[in-house]
Amino acid sequence: MPSRLDDELSRLVSAGVLRQYQADALRDAADAEIDAALADPGRGRPEAPAHPPKPKPPPAVSHAGALIEVLGYIGGALLLGAVALLTIANWGEMGHAARVTTGTSAAIVLLGAAAILALLRRQDQLSSALAALGCCVAGFATYVAIEGETGRVVGVAVALALVAIGVWWLAGSSLLVATFGILAVGVLVLTADVLTPDNGTATNTAGIAGTGFILVAFVMALLGLVRDQVTAWSLAGAAMFSSSICWLVQERGEIMALAVGTAGPAALLVAYGRRHASAYAVVGCAILLVIWPTALYQLTDNVAGVAIGLVVASAALLFAVLLLSRRRSNANQ
Repeated sequence: MPSRLDDELSRLVSAGVLRQYQADALRDAADAEIDAALADPGRGRPEAPAHPPKPKPPPAVSHAGALIEVLGYIGGALLLGAVALLTIANWGEMGHAARVTTGTSAAIVLLGAAAILALLRRQDQLSSALAALGCCVAGFATYVAIEGETGRVVGVAVALALVAIGVWWLAGSSLLVATFGILAVGVLVLTADVLTPDNGTATNTAGIAGTGFILVAFVMALLGLVRDQVTAWSLAGAAMFSSSICWLVQERGEIMALAVGTAGPAALLVAYGRRHASAYAVVGCAILLVIWPTALYQLTDNVAGVAIGLVVASAALLFAVLLLSRRRSNANQ
């Protein structure tokens, strides 16, 4: 398939005009058409009309639809604000049943509104945003109902199950953000309540959490193959960043932090080179700017050495840019 079509589809996905699965469907259809044409060279082509029709102007943006979406976001935010104020102001005075009822009611309202909008085929982005909030509130309500370590684990499991259904059904980027947040909380909960031994130290806990965030990055990368690729892969980079931070706390974890903090940005920058989505470059460079100086300082215990190392790395990268640009210019000539 021509790379020009690839670039155009990637641009439309990055701009939010198309979703990733729609772009993939168009790409597959184009590939099938080319394969059919190559398999049957004698197949007649449709004659172009003598007077091609004028392209229709793009439909005007519906201000009413935008207003509905904005009102929906405000409604969801106000509901969460009310629940937060009630729990903060009256948590000590509220009984167990009142606490459970408050969280459960908010979750039912958010998830119910998201489901109704999805069934009516209206406001896809708003539906996924309300569902994302509802999944998190449902997890909190479950934790309040059960309490203790078991409540935290079951709450994460419930929220994760609900958000998995939402990602499969609604396919919204908001749900991918919620998935990342729930998985991150799940890593911390499992690290503190399940995987850390009774005599474990903070450094051991950090190492376990660092490994968990690498698994989160792997899950988000896989989700990018079937859902919003830019959002999912950027969040995978964020998970690698979180893993690097955990390894920096781990005793003698600087090398692992450098390895993880280099592998993540390298993957994102390769993706940027192929997809031209600026989010990849922004997240990748942000990780490098935080992890490399910190890890190098822990290794050398010398600010001057860190600066020299960063200068050498930047010089090497800029030289590579000049060399590759020159080769590309010669190839174009």
